[in-house]
Amino acid sequence: MSEPPRIYHNPRCSKSRAALALLREQGIAPEIVEYLKTPPDRATLEDLIAKLGISPRQLLRTGEAAYRELGLADPELADERIIQAMVDHPKLIERPIVVRGGQARIGRPPERILEIV
Repeated sequence: MSEPPRIYHNPRCSKSRAALALLREQGIAPEIVEYLKTPPDRATLEDLIAKLGISPRQLLRTGEAAYRELGLADPELADERIIQAMVDHPKLIERPIVVRGGQARIGRPPERILEIV
């Protein structure tokens, strides 16, 4: 039997709660990582970005105050700087993220996670 999926979860986020409920409705008991309490390190973030098949910029929550305060809208910023900003300020990481095996999906909308579970 394969390992259960992992969900990078923020219980205060309605999309994150919906994705977790969707997994449970499917009879799946995921590993839950409350990433604001236990933030991913740089290597984990780089791995997530690779599994998502996106650029670091696409994982940023642009509505967060830290996004503006850190000047992350600057299109000239290097990927390394964006990743470091997410390491330093995990609130900037889009959520929820579900990982299973070598694949990951951002649960926006939550039903997207069903593609890999």
